[in-house]
Amino acid sequence: MVRRGPPPKGHAARKRPAGKPTRRDIPDRAPAALPTLVELRAFLRDAPGRVGKTEIARHFGLTSDQRPALRDLLRSLKETGQATPVGRKGLVAPDRLPDMAPVEVTGTDVDGDPIARPMQWNRDAGPPPVIFMQREAAGQPALAPGDKVLARLKFIGGNKYEGRTFKRLMREVPSRILGVFEEGRIIPTDRRQKSDWRVPAGEEGAARPGDIVLAEPLAVRHVLGPRPARIVEVLGRMGEARSVSLICIHAHGIPDVFPAEALEQAEAARGVTKRGREDLRDIPLVTIDGEDARDFDDAVWAEPAGEGGWRCLVAIADVAHYVKPDSPLDREAWARGNSVYFPDRVVPMLPEALSNGWCSLRPNEPRGCLFCEFHIDAAGRKTGHRFGRGIMRSAARLTYEQVQAAQEAGEVPEGLPAELLHHLYGAFGSLLADRARRGTLELDVPERRVLLDAAGKVEAVVPRARLDSHRLIEEFMVAANVCAAEELERLGQPCMYRIHDRPSDAKLEGLRQFLDSLGLKLPARDRIHPKDFSGILAAVKDRPEDRLVNEAVLRGQSQAEYSPDNIGHFGLALPRYAHFTSPIRRYADLLVHRALIAGLQLGKGPAAGGLAPAEAARFPDTAEHITQTERRAAMAERDAVDRYLAAFMATRVGEVFEARISGVTRFGLFVTVQDNGASGIVPLATLPDDRWQLDEAGHAMSGRNTGLTFSLGQAVEVKLSEATPRTGGMVFAMMQGDPRQSGRRRAAPSAGKRAKAPRRR
Repeated sequence: MVRRGPPPKGHAARKRPAGKPTRRDIPDRAPAALPTLVELRAFLRDAPGRVGKTEIARHFGLTSDQRPALRDLLRSLKETGQATPVGRKGLVAPDRLPDMAPVEVTGTDVDGDPIARPMQWNRDAGPPPVIFMQREAAGQPALAPGDKVLARLKFIGGNKYEGRTFKRLMREVPSRILGVFEEGRIIPTDRRQKSDWRVPAGEEGAARPGDIVLAEPLAVRHVLGPRPARIVEVLGRMGEARSVSLICIHAHGIPDVFPAEALEQAEAARGVTKRGREDLRDIPLVTIDGEDARDFDDAVWAEPAGEGGWRCLVAIADVAHYVKPDSPLDREAWARGNSVYFPDRVVPMLPEALSNGWCSLRPNEPRGCLFCEFHIDAAGRKTGHRFGRGIMRSAARLTYEQVQAAQEAGEVPEGLPAELLHHLYGAFGSLLADRARRGTLELDVPERRVLLDAAGKVEAVVPRARLDSHRLIEEFMVAANVCAAEELERLGQPCMYRIHDRPSDAKLEGLRQFLDSLGLKLPARDRIHPKDFSGILAAVKDRPEDRLVNEAVLRGQSQAEYSPDNIGHFGLALPRYAHFTSPIRRYADLLVHRALIAGLQLGKGPAAGGLAPAEAARFPDTAEHITQTERRAAMAERDAVDRYLAAFMATRVGEVFEARISGVTRFGLFVTVQDNGASGIVPLATLPDDRWQLDEAGHAMSGRNTGLTFSLGQAVEVKLSEATPRTGGMVFAMMQGDPRQSGRRRAAPSAGKRAKAPRRR
């Protein structure tokens, strides 16, 4: 018990060091000054969550006597809308979400994790915050677009939050069902839908077993077993050519039928004349694209410009000449947002009469264009630029492989000037030097290419080649995009920026822990730079974990998006950036063209196709919309490749593959096959019988009895157990630890973590 008051009689007084004052000797400290409203707003803005009077008083060093005055200040903040009440006594900044709120899942990030937005948001407050939802606990179904949950939220900086599901809200019955009709049932094509639908007699329409169908739920009160549905449309046959992309188009809600008014407008289009345009037809501009390219909207040319510098020209199809604001073509292009590319087809943003016709820079045919002429010095630094509206004639349609082979052989494609490629590669070398000086993020994540035969069957899935000719075009396009953003700022015109934020603190911490497990150190900096990641990637180049680290660094980045407000582009290490070079397939580029036309007065009146004031006012909503359509397209394209891979692998069930562990979760391991990138799950239940423990920080799964450890990046052998083209899902079995495979070679452990040897029993 602590004794209080004077010591009892006879108690020896404890000696005090000479000169040390007693508490009574210390004068009362003057109370701290009350914070101003500005200081209170700043404190709320920087606080990680809700705060109350106690936290505020402690932060500013206020006494209990000052509580009434503080209460009056906080009341003033609330009444003037400068603070938002949360709970009984909490406060947050007015633009901050509460600790718990209902959210709706709108998509996924590059790692497949769900992204959500608040269900209650005032659009006048600007674009809604982005909420990165954590994966669901073991045994719970994954969150899918359209799901609504009550989430616990944690502010992580900027306009971003982390969310964890507290309670799932009632999901609406789907308005449509996409699946395969088999024996009176519809089997969903979405692997996240675990239950089938029953088709009552008379509700089959014209569907036959094996048809891909669209259906609608039937209204019933009480149902035992599968819920009933009516088939409303037959889309095609499962297994036929183009069936995979057909499923992906409908599964992701991608518009693929043009309205009659838009088609009529496109068919009525005609070529441009020289009037009001700069004549570029004598300049040997060339297009350089992939062998499977379906449209050609950019052409390049370069020549020396003294003291090692270069004059470069990037000409882009003049889509704004044909697609005028608020026209039928424009409304449909806005709705689509971008073209979507599948291995067997493209769903274009514009009708074929434009995308493959008047807006495609076909060789030896005059075409309208917007061009960017820029000058760089020998080190790749820009010394000037200008934009104009022209008429051009492409000198050749070249492929990346053709240009690469010609450059390596020191030859020039037939019919082109002898110095053409030499000049292009010379300017490319200077642009690369500037890229290196900036210190951009250089990821090496191979893109998969699906090769189909004439019948639409998968012949092979191979990595898409990464050539210098690809990088040449990329550098020319990046330079023109930078010029476009700078020009619109100079003109005071609205700009649809392409922005890329720095990684969130949460993602950085997760990436740092993963890299630590491999013996790699990411610098601990408040303002991390892209070159920090490039240093990590250079350190693992040609090492076994090279691919895994590249993918981990990619997953650790924020997603790029469109915005009328500029924050720069982190990955490219650029202070301003916009998309200007692909208006055939991206609506953002068309908006940049219109803003340039209006700002530079490249034509008169509405017929010029410049940016309209009403359209500029909608930029925030448009930015949010086209960011979502871009992510929708990326998900659909990735989904198609996964389904094609599953179809390809379905003929190889039972075979053993070299793979690497690409994910470690409570419910199993994800593995990726080395030779073609096929990914699937090794369910926890199929691992050797053991008590498995998950090490989330170390991204590993360890068996308490066997001593086996499976860690992220580890090389393993797996056997394909199941491949389902209908959903794109694959299931594997792990060969390590299987007593029936004791004679097989064991895989090497991942770098920095040696697999434990099995205990002898």
